[in-house]
Amino acid sequence: MTTTAENSTASGQNAPTPITDQEIFAAHEGGKLSAELTSPLQTQRDLSIAYTPGVAKVCTAIKDEPQLARTHTWTGRLVAVISDGSAVLGLGDIGPAASLPVMEGKCALFKSFSGLNAIPIVLDTNDTDEIVETIIRMAPTFGAINLEDISAPRCFEIEDRVKEALDIPVMHDDQHGTAVVVLAALTNALRVVEKSFDSVRVVVSGAGAAGVAVAKILADAGVKDIVVLDSKGIVEAGRSDLSETKQAIAGSTNPRGISGGIGEALDGADAFIGVSGGTIAEAHLENMADDAVIFALSNPNPEVVPDIAAKYATVVATGRSDFPNQINNVLAFPGIFRGALDADADEITDDMKLVAARAIADLVGDDLAPGYIVPGALDSRVAPAVAEAVEKSALEAMATR
Repeated sequence: MTTTAENSTASGQNAPTPITDQEIFAAHEGGKLSAELTSPLQTQRDLSIAYTPGVAKVCTAIKDEPQLARTHTWTGRLVAVISDGSAVLGLGDIGPAASLPVMEGKCALFKSFSGLNAIPIVLDTNDTDEIVETIIRMAPTFGAINLEDISAPRCFEIEDRVKEALDIPVMHDDQHGTAVVVLAALTNALRVVEKSFDSVRVVVSGAGAAGVAVAKILADAGVKDIVVLDSKGIVEAGRSDLSETKQAIAGSTNPRGISGGIGEALDGADAFIGVSGGTIAEAHLENMADDAVIFALSNPNPEVVPDIAAKYATVVATGRSDFPNQINNVLAFPGIFRGALDADADEITDDMKLVAARAIADLVGDDLAPGYIVPGALDSRVAPAVAEAVEKSALEAMATR
């Protein structure tokens, strides 16, 4: 059996290369991570410095000044990637052990793109209280917490409670990493079609982790007309079946008060953002506005395939690397965490996410085109640009406290 990998070019075009199952399994055998020394251990003197008796002096210093743990252990450069395996990629609830290859991969991306160390941690529980308590108790080991692949709606409560309890950066990447890159992509897509945030109608299909975060960040960026859908239709105040999270969405979106399903939502819409895992019938796209934007981000199967979407939209993006305009979280999270840790920030704020999106969008520059609205996933400029913007935002915020 084979799959395809793609090598992105500067223009966003891709050349498929076949990959065999044998190659995939060989690459994962033994795992994708290892720990390496930063201090030598070749002589007795080395041992006395790195371990006993020398290490006792550092331990005593940290006891007296706890902040030294950030600079004299690897804590200040270490991210915990934590999951319960309940919402892994498009695979769903596959459990903690089966989620490990994804968590290892996430840690590898942290190291490759931001230089940060990261450790995968999978928890054998879906209980919200147990997950929160476990993270809080292990937090002294880490400089930041990346929550990953935890199902909604538990992911919202878990993130909120962990953020409240800890004074280190905490972010659920399925929410906010996705939202940041969507904002960056939409910023440039609207430049292509010459429309503004405050004038467009945006439809978000999906009211889970990503959909909620996308709707919020777009509102923060100035989009005034957002309609969110779940599996039962438009999330609106008149529905009696809404969770607490969806009630909040209903209260802050759908300013025209429309009802119904995807057809009603897309009538006259300027942009569609799919993060639902569902499919959209072609007939529903026919009534979108001229020069529409379609982001069909469900992976591996987009809500609408690009060749169909292109019949009704000027700009099309997906979550896949074998089409132009891949909306990939790797454009966001390495730089966001690097910038937060560089600033010794105690949280990741909404402004840090907004400046991260702006930094990603700005890198496209004069090369902007319908097929190139975000940098490629392997663009080495991205993480440093995002980190710099996030660090500056964090330092400015801390200076005003």
